[in-house]
Amino acid sequence: MSVSTPASPLASAPDSAAAPPAPASARTAAPTAAELLDFVRRSAADTELVASLPLDPEGRTWVRLAGPGGSEAWLIGWPPGSGTGWHDHAESVGAFLTAAGTLKENSLAARLPTDGWKTLELSEGIDRERELGVGEGRAFGRNHVHEVLNESTTEHAISVHAYYPPLPRIRRYSRTGEVLRLESVERPEDWQ
Repeated sequence: MSVSTPASPLASAPDSAAAPPAPASARTAAPTAAELLDFVRRSAADTELVASLPLDPEGRTWVRLAGPGGSEAWLIGWPPGSGTGWHDHAESVGAFLTAAGTLKENSLAARLPTDGWKTLELSEGIDRERELGVGEGRAFGRNHVHEVLNESTTEHAISVHAYYPPLPRIRRYSRTGEVLRLESVERPEDWQ
């Protein structure tokens, strides 16, 4: 199996690791965020699946999973000190859950405008922080701005993520104090 470290923290896995999407005729209604959370919970509990992920001490590793209802799903390994940076998943709803180790999620508890801005000054009290140990995770809605980190200096973390619709784009942000700045917009063709 070929697993590589992405240049971009949320880049797609190589085609050799990708599971084929479900045929259109096999799909039913779009999965909800709650259904995605149930899927990542069941996947994270699969000890054989979690143990099959090769871990790299220098960069994140990942394997594409067959998500429910045509969703995009990933098993991701996080080396000590790694993270995603601030980003959102645009129009996709999603869920993720820690299968091994501990992850931290910093997020914004407000809906931001989706387009037409480059810099926003955030209000006080908007920040949320969650520490997610084994078996802990969350679902989130469209345009959810967050960053995910493995703050351990010695231990890998592993998590399962699912998104629907499959990621149409990822907006990346930088943050200085209360100022959030849109830095780039990535689309699936940028991750190939």
